[in-house]
Amino acid sequence: MDSQRNDTAISRVAGAIAEPARTRMLCSLMDGHARTSTEMAVIADVSASTASAHLARLKEDGLIKLHTQGRHRYFSLADAHVAQAIEALMVISRNAQTAFVSTTPTRLQLARTCYDHMAGSLAVQLHDCFIDSGWLTLSDAGDGMYQLTVQGEKGMTGLGVEIETVRAQRRRFACSCLDWSMRRPHLAGALGAAVLQAVTSRKWVIQDLDSRALALTPKGRKMLYDRFGIKVEDKVLEKSGTAPW
Repeated sequence: MDSQRNDTAISRVAGAIAEPARTRMLCSLMDGHARTSTEMAVIADVSASTASAHLARLKEDGLIKLHTQGRHRYFSLADAHVAQAIEALMVISRNAQTAFVSTTPTRLQLARTCYDHMAGSLAVQLHDCFIDSGWLTLSDAGDGMYQLTVQGEKGMTGLGVEIETVRAQRRRFACSCLDWSMRRPHLAGALGAAVLQAVTSRKWVIQDLDSRALALTPKGRKMLYDRFGIKVEDKVLEKSGTAPW
């Protein structure tokens, strides 16, 4: 009976995501921002009444949550698990039988938000640096979870991450998330979110108000190179709409 109930639940959630208008709504919330039903209707290119019906279905299936502030109603993704599921589906949706060539717009491919953490080529390179420098080690359980080393604690603290505050959160501490534009992992979990907050507060990257894109600042470009050896070419910045200087 449990297996049958699980099959039914999975099918229902898959059906909720599968409808194109609802898919557009969910993808639009991947930047971590909450939006009104009116904004969602425009994004999904449907009428206000149709948008309301779609949002009700997504809420009922636990994919989004409602925030009420006075007369205003806002919708956001239910949690990081939903964001990771959508990111994984973006990977699966591409044809795995052909050689992978990313068609992601350069502006999003360089750096973007994945719910509450950073994705894109910069995030993948940072993830690799954390591993190569010995800041993070993979858990022996083979579950994609990471452990922060003593050296990593010092390094993260130097970035402005408050480790004890991050550990106290009731969520996964650090884990991998498959980047759909690069098809390689970036850092997710509470630590991934804290890293994004740190680089944003330090003005290494600036988040767009209306999209998932993160713009790399001249300061961020310098600091990424000085601290991690990550070099972003001028032509990449020009294509992404970020001035190199």
